[in-house]
Amino acid sequence: MSEVQDRLRQRVAELLDGGTIDLFIGYASADAPLKTAVHVVRSSADAEALVWDARCTSNLAALLPDLFKRPQDQRDEWAAPRVGILAKGCVSRSIVGLIKAHQVPREALHIVGVGCSGVVDRHRAARLVAPAQLSKVEFLGDGRVRLHATDGSEQDVDLAELLLEGCLECRHPNAVLSDESIGEPTTAADGSRFANVKSFASRTIDERWEAFRQEISRCIRCYACREACPNCYCTECFAEETSPRWIGVTTEPSDLMLFHLGRAFHQAGRCVDCGACVSACPQGIDLRLLTQKVNEDVESLFGGEVGVSVDRLEPLLQFEMADDEGFMTEP
Repeated sequence: MSEVQDRLRQRVAELLDGGTIDLFIGYASADAPLKTAVHVVRSSADAEALVWDARCTSNLAALLPDLFKRPQDQRDEWAAPRVGILAKGCVSRSIVGLIKAHQVPREALHIVGVGCSGVVDRHRAARLVAPAQLSKVEFLGDGRVRLHATDGSEQDVDLAELLLEGCLECRHPNAVLSDESIGEPTTAADGSRFANVKSFASRTIDERWEAFRQEISRCIRCYACREACPNCYCTECFAEETSPRWIGVTTEPSDLMLFHLGRAFHQAGRCVDCGACVSACPQGIDLRLLTQKVNEDVESLFGGEVGVSVDRLEPLLQFEMADDEGFMTEP
């Protein structure tokens, strides 16, 4: 991975010095174990802080819509910045969706693709050392990771045991849209699609409801999931609208459930299963179960995957005269 990281730093410096881009969005190390921070590079010297490894969980595409919003006081003279961005498979698919939703201009982007072998789920790692907390993590090479806990204990685990669930069944680990790529392509995972949804569906209705209620009850309404998601670019979120008021802003069970159900439905035909919401949630809530259920329904009803081509409209943006309209006309 260090070879890819070194090449990335060198290439970003070249792009900035050559005037190809004005800034580059990537990752930098963070103080907390198994975490990285978003790093905006504006000079070749800043490029030395870029990192690329299994800690890079954020979906960098979430930063793009704000970068291309024209300031209210600069209507005439403002020009869109030329933005470079590091894109693993899920990030590139999110970028495709944003381009088709007219949130970012393709011509202003320089996408540097990179193959991804999966990123870590810090909540999984935390559970392995509980009740202690993670104090340090070492990547030992050969797919092994050493977890250090605050109680002084250590344990070595396979990196595969720490990966996000979505990474275990990712079919697009490489960028689907890029201007150039760094490193060798990564082989797609062979995990079963929608395995978590099928397992959950095998329970009774009462069991599913109770499991959902308990999971969502831990939500503290911090909106970290919303902020981490590239699809949550609305100027005003439905959860905070006051006219009309769709839901309350409390942590009452009904408000929590309506927020998460509403947000999941807003991901229909747009979620690329990047796992950014799961990584961002401080409570470790399994938010992926909802979005994956919606993804499964969209794919089974309309076919195709989202975010794989800028030339193909997403399922819920398409209409054909032969479409079944029974759900609108039948009593």
